[in-house]
Amino acid sequence: MKKNDLFTVKIEGMGNEGEGIGKVDGFPLFIKDALPGDTVSVKAVKIKKTYGYARLMEIQEASPDRTEPGCLLNRACGGCQIQALSYEKQLEFKWEKVRNQLVRIGGFTDPLVLPVIGMEEPYHYRNKAQFPFGRDRDGKNVTGFYASRTHRIIPNTDCALGVPENQQILKIILEFMDKEGIAAYEETSGEGLLRHVLIRKGFATGELMVCLVINGEEMPGIEALADSLFEIPGMTSVTLNINQKNTNVIMGEQLIPVRGKTFITDRIGPIQYQISPRSFYQVNPVQTKRLYETALEYAGLTGTENVWDLYCGIGTISLFLAQRAGKVYGVEVVPEAVADAEKNAELNGIRNVEFYLGKAEEVLPDKYKKEGIRADVIVVDPPRKGCDAACLDTMIRMKPKRIVY
Repeated sequence: MKKNDLFTVKIEGMGNEGEGIGKVDGFPLFIKDALPGDTVSVKAVKIKKTYGYARLMEIQEASPDRTEPGCLLNRACGGCQIQALSYEKQLEFKWEKVRNQLVRIGGFTDPLVLPVIGMEEPYHYRNKAQFPFGRDRDGKNVTGFYASRTHRIIPNTDCALGVPENQQILKIILEFMDKEGIAAYEETSGEGLLRHVLIRKGFATGELMVCLVINGEEMPGIEALADSLFEIPGMTSVTLNINQKNTNVIMGEQLIPVRGKTFITDRIGPIQYQISPRSFYQVNPVQTKRLYETALEYAGLTGTENVWDLYCGIGTISLFLAQRAGKVYGVEVVPEAVADAEKNAELNGIRNVEFYLGKAEEVLPDKYKKEGIRADVIVVDPPRKGCDAACLDTMIRMKPKRIVY
């Protein structure tokens, strides 16, 4: 087998990133956009010693689990995978993915994995979107999402996962850029002004936030842009974020208020939250409510427990837990998030919470060793890399009754 060879393959499984897996004479090929049950024509693009990658050329026989994707750009755009797979099968894929990791990495022989709790309408659910700006081959300003594994922008102002207001906001910004002669940022040269726009919406409140990330200290005509944006119902916050570093990190440290507040508010269940541009806040409000209610159920609180909420962000889970706990301690490394968490506790009149600024792997061991703090329940919601080893070791030594991950 060599590069550019053509094959017909029956897809038998799915890889970790949602690629279809088929075999040619026992040799596995990973094929993006192919689904289990498909029979496809493919072209080999990269051959390794024990496996290879191929490009989907034609679907000869479609899987019975294929469905019409909600976005016509789903194959080109790197924002989504497996949109063409029925939602029921998507949930099965996620279930299998979790189970396989517990077996392969965790060493469990037969782990109990409950069915995935899905949602009724898996589109237009995201309350946050970050759109990069760039220029097309003709030098025209564009925005959308990056193509898979690249920083080439696929122009799209109407993401099927986002809120309808995104399209209106992006249209206003692009027209403003053309009128004012503002160029989009170019990563290769470091030139251009507008890098990204962060858009957030409070689903319960209808409040909207626009934060423009710029490669400079000011944006010409920003007041006129704010005028246009504030004509959109619900617009609450327009800010500038300064990021002049040559980095893939989207947000910089400095935030400049332009119009309205520097935050929006939203509710999950009975708890109200104040959300700043750099705050972590779950992007799917419908599923977040289910997630937090499930976490609260598993915590098994009776009203007397000491609870530690690690990687607590703006206190979303902490405040949910505080409704039934004796005392909740939250730990978060982002200063703005801790400030928001404290404001959120005050906003809801919740007094049995306390927040610490710092890394969970430093704060928890320090409090345990120096102050002998204890925990009946520990809740962790870490970033993608997972919990730090020092944090996990301390959790084990504290011997809580329950850990809710």
